[in-house]
Amino acid sequence: MDLVFLVGVFLKGLDGLVELIGGTVLLVLPPQQLLHTAHAITAKELAEDPDDLLANLLLHGAAHLHGQSATFLSLYMLLHGVVKLAIVVALVVGSRRVYPWAIAALLLFLGYQIYEIVVAPSPFIIALTVLDAAIVVLTWREWRNHRTLRDSLRSTQAWVLRKH
Repeated sequence: MDLVFLVGVFLKGLDGLVELIGGTVLLVLPPQQLLHTAHAITAKELAEDPDDLLANLLLHGAAHLHGQSATFLSLYMLLHGVVKLAIVVALVVGSRRVYPWAIAALLLFLGYQIYEIVVAPSPFIIALTVLDAAIVVLTWREWRNHRTLRDSLRSTQAWVLRKH
């Protein structure tokens, strides 16, 4: 479970960074420019495979961005990214005090994501929700057991060394 927690925290940090970059791009570029960029990025792939799931999702998402929805999505992604990165940084420096705050913040995001799944289901939101739920459970486990991220890392290293 320690290894799963460490991988989850790494993925959360990576996800937070991607959301921070994506939110910034959405905030800076107008929806038409995003659609043009999406077409340019996906043109070669769609010429080779018109059914490419990722390329089609990107185009579909870019085509449905409009003024307020782009602004809302951008702010949501920026906030979500900042919270995730702050949680990861606090976990890396060993602050156990952040665990309850991390759990509470992720539960708020989970609530909104579940609402989105009910209203407009999408594979991306479902995957993000499953990842967030797993991180909440694993973070709660670590907090309940009075462990830091370093404890999990040491435990995982000892487990790997025993296996070899």
